[in-house]
Amino acid sequence: MLPWLTESSADRFNDVRDTSLAKLVKGDMLSLILKGVLVPGQRINEPDVAARLGVSRVPVREALRELESSGLVVARKHAGVFVRQLDAPEIRDLYQMRSLLDGFAGRQAAQLPASDKTALLEILEDAALAMKDAESRHEVQRYYGENLRFHWALIEATGNQTLADSYRGIVQKLHLSRLKNLSHDYGMQASIAEHLEIVQAVRDGDPQRCEALMAHHVSDAFRRLVDAAPAP
Repeated sequence: MLPWLTESSADRFNDVRDTSLAKLVKGDMLSLILKGVLVPGQRINEPDVAARLGVSRVPVREALRELESSGLVVARKHAGVFVRQLDAPEIRDLYQMRSLLDGFAGRQAAQLPASDKTALLEILEDAALAMKDAESRHEVQRYYGENLRFHWALIEATGNQTLADSYRGIVQKLHLSRLKNLSHDYGMQASIAEHLEIVQAVRDGDPQRCEALMAHHVSDAFRRLVDAAPAP
């Protein structure tokens, strides 16, 4: 489960009065996409969505347009709307952008006031321990969730909403590329060691080292993903 993803239920549509239907529909479909219920390449059937949620097709179309603008679905003329499948160059570009944002977040985290840093370290240490436990039990999906929690805590600690919004969009799109691979171990032990180094750099208050570790960690994650990919 992504840290910023809330559960969605058709029941909510009977109770909410101050939120647009399109926003609720978008949240519902986003939840299904990020959970892998709607998989990359799958066609989204407007009438089915409208019937399941008890709404007209108008808010469904509006929600799909918003999801298309965020890069999670694609509309094909005379064919319909499909969950996007990312190609290799786009995945590479997204990892490069994520490396920059994570690096900035690491630098900021190392410079936090003592009280804020203590609260952040509690989250980072808890997530790192949970990742280690998940690795020992070969629970790849749980590991992935804790990994996201670790990084999202650092992003939130910047207090920069624009950065957080950009990061959310990048990670949600990258999630599409991981949905088919969450049953595989892509170097979890090496990744855990990198996370622990990051925790230490934050604790030491070393912004340059923390920035470098975060950026290299994301770059290494991409390299491991490429190395593990089957040959074309």
